[in-house]
Amino acid sequence: MRVYQAMTPDVMCVPPEATLMEAACLMRSLDVGPLPVREGDRLLGMVTDRDITVRATAEGYDPRATHVADVMTTQVVCCRESDDVREAAKLMQRTQLRRLVVVNDGGRLVGIVSLGDLALQTGDDKLAGETLERVSEPTETATRA
Repeated sequence: MRVYQAMTPDVMCVPPEATLMEAACLMRSLDVGPLPVREGDRLLGMVTDRDITVRATAEGYDPRATHVADVMTTQVVCCRESDDVREAAKLMQRTQLRRLVVVNDGGRLVGIVSLGDLALQTGDDKLAGETLERVSEPTETATRA
């Protein structure tokens, strides 16, 4: 099975100049934690509810004045829509991510594939279980804390 068969298409995005409050409100209305940050067709990064909480709120940033670009993650882990879902699952395992941005061969954002998508769409419980186990493993930093 290919990633495009399991992914969620038509992903909502935010522009880099959106405020953290605007992004958080969009996350709430969509019931999602991550939002791609896009300018035109160009993917610039990802902003997550964790970015807003840990990077911004914990530092005392004003959510009405701070822009998404100030706290977003710029190194986005992506897979291609034509990749096999097993390749995407292995990438999730290596990077310990529960969601991957999906791009086409031109690098344009076309969707997001989640661990849940892999479990539901593939019906491969073993693949989903292994991926969840590896994604959930404590990082070296967390085990020292």
